[in-house]
Amino acid sequence: MTNFHNPQRVQAVVFDWAGTIVDFGSRAPMGAFVQLFQDFGIEISIAQARGPMGSAKWDHIAALCQLPEVAAQWERRYGKPVSSSDIDHLYEVFTPMNARVVGDFAEFIPGALEVVNRLRLDGIKIGSTTGYNRPIMDVLEPIAARAGYAPDNIVCAGDLAAGRPSPLMMYRCFADLGIWPASTVVKVDDTSVGIAEGLNAGCWTVGVAVSGNANGLSLPEWQALSSDAQSEIRSTASEQLRSAGAHFVIDSVADLLPVIEQINQHLQRQELPAHTAA
Repeated sequence: MTNFHNPQRVQAVVFDWAGTIVDFGSRAPMGAFVQLFQDFGIEISIAQARGPMGSAKWDHIAALCQLPEVAAQWERRYGKPVSSSDIDHLYEVFTPMNARVVGDFAEFIPGALEVVNRLRLDGIKIGSTTGYNRPIMDVLEPIAARAGYAPDNIVCAGDLAAGRPSPLMMYRCFADLGIWPASTVVKVDDTSVGIAEGLNAGCWTVGVAVSGNANGLSLPEWQALSSDAQSEIRSTASEQLRSAGAHFVIDSVADLLPVIEQINQHLQRQELPAHTAA
């Protein structure tokens, strides 16, 4: 029986969802944000929509509304600055909009299921946190489960008093999974705010550069690029994640297992994540 309090090996891996386990390029939420603002007569770019990705969706909408060009459009159209109640309304419209399309982007990132199954064979618990709220995950979770992915817990934005970059969702994972210390937990995410979530909880953090938000391309679009174009995108995305503090950066979850071995070596030397980077 695995000792879930062993400080010398990885005991749990907590994965994000879109851009990390499913939805190569994290395209489902991006399109919904662009459409949401368009429906309210406000134009935002794909790059703007992607900026706060990984945050709770209410926080994401609030951040977009604070962009000067978005705030100016809102005031011109509605004759007043955007208010908290306006953000509430946008969020209410957004949730079913995102829920309708999330199933269309539920394909697993190549290698994800194989890596999760290998981790389980090694006695490692599988947790998850997400910027999606419960109504959206109520659509995505059963689709993923039918296809073979059922993490040991799911913590959604809105479940707790604060989402990312606070560590509260990670703390819930510790409690749900019965895992401690935090240094035996690895957070895998494609966004800077998701990396911050893991760091603030005292965990090891692994950024996924190619499969996630910073790339933004579907898998066929990515595969169609030249090697030079791929290298440029990979470099930019990797630097974003390293700047956010990621201890390790990989292309996708398919590359995770060697990183887990490296982290185990750090732990055996009593090297903790707050003080160690790859």
